[in-house]
Amino acid sequence: MKSNSRIALFVPSLNGGGAERVMVLLANGIAERGYSVDLVTLCSEGAYRGEVSPDVNVVDLSAKRMLLSIFPLFRYLRKFRPFALISALDYANIIAVCAQRLSLVATRVVVTEHSTLSISNANDARGLGRLVPFLMRHFYRHAHGILAVSSGVADDLARVLNLDRQAVRVAYNPVVTERMISRSYETIDHPWLADGQQPFVLAAGRLTGAKDFPTLIRAFKKLRDTDDVRLVILGEGPQREQLEKLVAELELEGSVLLPGFSGNPYAWMRRSALFVLSSSWEGLPTVLIEAMACGVPVVSTNCPSGPAEILENGKWGRLVPVGDANALAKAMHESLADGEPPSVITRSRRFDVSNAVDEYLAAIHAD
Repeated sequence: MKSNSRIALFVPSLNGGGAERVMVLLANGIAERGYSVDLVTLCSEGAYRGEVSPDVNVVDLSAKRMLLSIFPLFRYLRKFRPFALISALDYANIIAVCAQRLSLVATRVVVTEHSTLSISNANDARGLGRLVPFLMRHFYRHAHGILAVSSGVADDLARVLNLDRQAVRVAYNPVVTERMISRSYETIDHPWLADGQQPFVLAAGRLTGAKDFPTLIRAFKKLRDTDDVRLVILGEGPQREQLEKLVAELELEGSVLLPGFSGNPYAWMRRSALFVLSSSWEGLPTVLIEAMACGVPVVSTNCPSGPAEILENGKWGRLVPVGDANALAKAMHESLADGEPPSVITRSRRFDVSNAVDEYLAAIHAD
């Protein structure tokens, strides 16, 4: 065990979100390096609880809301005095900095941004589009370090918060793990995955406006004119009813499946013919990297931010404009017909857990 080795990671919950899974993987990866790791959360239950390593201590603050977590987090910091506290998501980041300053402990706070701030705030359902950036502008300056999950997110964050761009480091998410690859070979009991079935195109994510699944469904309708394939969209969210209605309107009920949240999306990925990301905005789309790690050809919108960085401007998969169903249908058709798709597994290795842990440890130890 390393001296002064306690590192805490603070995340709102262990439910099925991209940032939450990243923090679980990061906690596991840091623990493997010999650090004592606390995963601090408002509630310790959630879809990713079972993925937390036995070497990671889960700390339940028992707070019903993020705002109510500031004093439980304050007490945690006073009692355990971790060397560093890594937080994720804007409101959690604000609470983390505030709690550390109130506690008067020497804990280094490193805040991480997972989405393109200017766009996510413009579409903020909480109605806090102006207040949150104001608070971020004040509190982030007191953090020991600021990390962004892509260069696009870093550029946008520095611009919106009027920060020195050099003060915002980039650390790609930990995505690829041996366990993830192993799970991709597991059997999934579903009729569409049986031998001899039609190939299917896969998408995955929360059923929200950011993912723009309506454009994907409309593009799939056009794709059916040339390709005998099906479409599977993994995930759950508030737009389920809207998407089901659109599927019915386009008379695609037998060709589009929305099975909900999957505990093992990797098995679906490995068996898919193509993975598609149709998002309007992202930070660094983990699901795109996961599909690549499973060896699946990919198509993505060129949304801010992340896809162009992951795919190196189209080297590893086709990029199309946001919201363009015609372009998306064309890219899907061309990708399905591509006899020699790029070896996306090679590119996915850049986003393995080991690289991410190196970058995060460098950030918390930086002077």
